[in-house]
Amino acid sequence: MPCSSLAGHHAAMTGMPFSPVTQAAMHQTTRRCSSLISTLAARLLAICAVCVLAVQPVSAQSILRDAETEALLADMSHDLILAAGLLPSNVNVVVINDRSINAFVAGTQDVYIHSGLIEAAGNVNEVQGVIAHEIGHIALGHSITRSESASKASKITILSLLLGIAAVAAGAGEAGLGIMGAGQQAALGKFLAHTRGEEAGADVAGAKYLSKAGLTGKGSLNFFKRLQNLEFRLAIPQEDSYNRSHPLSGERITLLQEIYENDPAFNARIDPALEARFQRVKAKLVGYVADPPETLRDYPETDQSVPARYARAYAWHKSAYPEKALAEARSLLAEAPDDPYFLEIYGQILLESGRPQEALAPLQKAVASTNAQSLIAGVYGHALIASEDPANLPEAERVLKAAVARDAENPFAWYQLGVVYANRGDTPRAALASAERYVLQGNAPLALRSAEEAMLGLPQGSADFIRAQDIAILARDAVERQSRRR
Repeated sequence: MPCSSLAGHHAAMTGMPFSPVTQAAMHQTTRRCSSLISTLAARLLAICAVCVLAVQPVSAQSILRDAETEALLADMSHDLILAAGLLPSNVNVVVINDRSINAFVAGTQDVYIHSGLIEAAGNVNEVQGVIAHEIGHIALGHSITRSESASKASKITILSLLLGIAAVAAGAGEAGLGIMGAGQQAALGKFLAHTRGEEAGADVAGAKYLSKAGLTGKGSLNFFKRLQNLEFRLAIPQEDSYNRSHPLSGERITLLQEIYENDPAFNARIDPALEARFQRVKAKLVGYVADPPETLRDYPETDQSVPARYARAYAWHKSAYPEKALAEARSLLAEAPDDPYFLEIYGQILLESGRPQEALAPLQKAVASTNAQSLIAGVYGHALIASEDPANLPEAERVLKAAVARDAENPFAWYQLGVVYANRGDTPRAALASAERYVLQGNAPLALRSAEEAMLGLPQGSADFIRAQDIAILARDAVERQSRRR
């Protein structure tokens, strides 16, 4: 029952009309009550949203996949994962296409890093510090405890809301507003205190993993100082972190500095080979996500380092200057003719510039030298199809089937495999490949439609039929859940 109805009901119960002053005061209280309840409801939803986001923050974000980047992140995190008592095969470090500075875990054993964090980092050790912290969240089970904390906070808010409405109904309007406001503040304060405690715990755990892996904590401290400088620029108050989900960067530096400086690994050198790989990946990431003028400003043509030429190859390609892009790629291959990632970008530029036949040789060499890495194999399969030579289709099918067998979460390879099946007239398997792709892209209606189409033409009981059936069941359930939410 809305507050205005409660106030009117109270007047009828007393049998006495309000005086003009009393009525005005009650109406003012009623309006404030309605406004506060709206605010409280919004904040309650925000608390619930935090809980949901702690578990599923990736659904609306774009994942960036790149063979070289994934190989680097796996090598950077390997010893940290072992130090945390986890298995490297169970933990993935994933890049999100978002230029803000952030990293998070999401209820699984995956670490998500924004592309902007890699851009902002000065060296590989800074990113290792972030990864160590996020692994701390995984090892300490914070996704579960954060959900529990958000649930408790929402119960406090709901209870105080009900008590406050009851007080207003009894005529104690100001007291009711006070109860509701205090309850909401208590709920939010309790939740934020819990998350700050988790962040501090993950900081200490990350320091432990860095030490155990023999890695210096200097990068971790330097990165927190970068964040602190950002807080200064944004004029974020530095008195205390009471109303924040994370401790202030200055508080974290104070906590960690003594731990790191007393650690035997504090003066350990950064692996120069790993650092060189990081600078390459950082440059190609900038070339891919940034506008070309920004890339060319940060990596001008006067800079002839490997990372700069790498970044410019992407920038020129994005700007539709294929010859300039190819020139940068050729200069890289002149220094390292067998580098699979230089071969990949060279072949990709040729392919996307309408020269698929020329792209085949460098891409085939890149596939061979990476033991048929799935993402590179997908591009090679695409080039084989784009050559429009029917003789290349069997090779395309072999390469693409191997790619999805090794890495089923490769929607581009599934799409290309569907094209191969369609070209040879195998409509059911083309539909199944489409269903696989739509599942990965989160498109449940199209996944369901494609899976049902595949089932109509596949032999019942076959492995492909059972797979299509599984996709149809999962996709139908997702479609029904989406319909119920509307």
